[in-house]
Amino acid sequence: MDSIIEQQRQNHEEIERFERALYTLLSRHQPTHESRLLNEHKSAQVLDRISSRVTALDNIYAEDDVRQAEINLLSAPQQQNDLSEFYSRLVKIQEHHSKYPDATPGGFDLELAALLEEGNQDDEEQEEEDPIALMFSGEEAYGKYVDLYTNHTAYNNLKGIGKRPGYLQYLDILMLASKGPVHEELSKETRLTKDYESYIKNLHAYLLSFSRRTQPLVDIDAQQREAEAEFETKWEAGDIPGWEEAKPKTQTSNGEAGGIWCTACQKNYSKQTVYDAHLTSKKHIKATAKQAASDAPPTNPNGTSTPHAASVPQQSPANSRLRMAAFFTHLTTSLLVSLALIINETKSNVERRFSLTAREREQELLDQSKPATQPVNSSGQAGEGEEEEEEERIYNPLKLPLGWDGKPIPYWLYKLHGLGVEYRCEICSDHVYMGRKNFDRHFQESRHAFGMRAMGLPNTKHFHEITRIADALALAEKLKQEGRHEIFENETMEELEDDEGNVYNRKTYEDLKKQGLI
Repeated sequence: MDSIIEQQRQNHEEIERFERALYTLLSRHQPTHESRLLNEHKSAQVLDRISSRVTALDNIYAEDDVRQAEINLLSAPQQQNDLSEFYSRLVKIQEHHSKYPDATPGGFDLELAALLEEGNQDDEEQEEEDPIALMFSGEEAYGKYVDLYTNHTAYNNLKGIGKRPGYLQYLDILMLASKGPVHEELSKETRLTKDYESYIKNLHAYLLSFSRRTQPLVDIDAQQREAEAEFETKWEAGDIPGWEEAKPKTQTSNGEAGGIWCTACQKNYSKQTVYDAHLTSKKHIKATAKQAASDAPPTNPNGTSTPHAASVPQQSPANSRLRMAAFFTHLTTSLLVSLALIINETKSNVERRFSLTAREREQELLDQSKPATQPVNSSGQAGEGEEEEEEERIYNPLKLPLGWDGKPIPYWLYKLHGLGVEYRCEICSDHVYMGRKNFDRHFQESRHAFGMRAMGLPNTKHFHEITRIADALALAEKLKQEGRHEIFENETMEELEDDEGNVYNRKTYEDLKKQGLI
């Protein structure tokens, strides 16, 4: 489109229609996590299109000369009815449509309709080609949890970390970022290694990618730029917690403040005398010649050849590594603070999966692989399905449990089994069981068994009916003491037989033997 004024009008129209589409997307009710995340990604795409149109419109308004020339062409001279420009443009339009008769001008309408289209969950092909689902791994479960198993392995491979934590303990370590910098528990020597630098970079890259995928409407890059500016300010002031002593030292000409850095040898010398002595060594001469042959910028090793070289502080590779590790540690901490809730949910999910059997895990994977079918308001058939569902709705004001036929059980049966009585188990994390039958059954279920294993106690019949942690620990201590007492009694009450076949306990046998009666 040649007219710059027409480009302005079209951009204004598209921006307005995109804003209406954005309002429509954000006002939709999203009952599930998957639909909410899909809707947010569509909204982010609309925002990107609005931003591109606004940028193009701003560039057009900046070209005042071109706009004025276009207006002059469209304006007829004073006291004349000159429509030559109008007819020339009309001819161009007619020629275009005659040359491309099948061209449809509804490309924008199709794009907008695709963004506003609601997903049809009955279409299996669309489920398989869901672009949002392809962005997450199976462990991430459509962005509900984080997948830090690779980072956990890299953390355990660091030198000097002492006892290697499990995955749950590693998640607890990351959750401590809300109270201070992440990995404060590591020693300074460990954090200054190259392996830690590689580990923290990979951790930051994953958390940044996960945040962008799960929060498309949040400007993560702007938050990272703010964290970078905060780091620069604190680093120059030496106010980074845990890295105060790691601030790189600047070089001076006499070498008294932070040593002298030799650019040819790539080595730092703490004293001027040591630096001067190495200038005549073969290694330094060879390194200087190699640097000159590689067209490196000429610099005097003592840093006084040019004012610019003397004024710019130089950092050794070690100091540069320290600053890089501190930089990514600071950025990672800022990301972990915003992801604390998701990490906590990840920990709960891992604990739940640990308590499941192999068959239960397989069944859970099968249930997750089956797409949830919901009626779609796209035709009359969907309306008939809704009417059938309304007919099948059951009146249940007392919220009675459902029986085998899917209907509420009778109220007398509800009272007979005591399903209105609550039984709370502290070992099961204060879980409430309704009814005595469910309460008795839960002692052999995975939730209670997991709680007993967490306390280091066996889930035997001795602990049946025990629901408090303190009572379970006290009973375990009592059983240990009784076990030792029984062993002592077995030793003292040992039975012995004499030559005639008479049986005595050990004490009586020894007394009779001393008296010579045996």
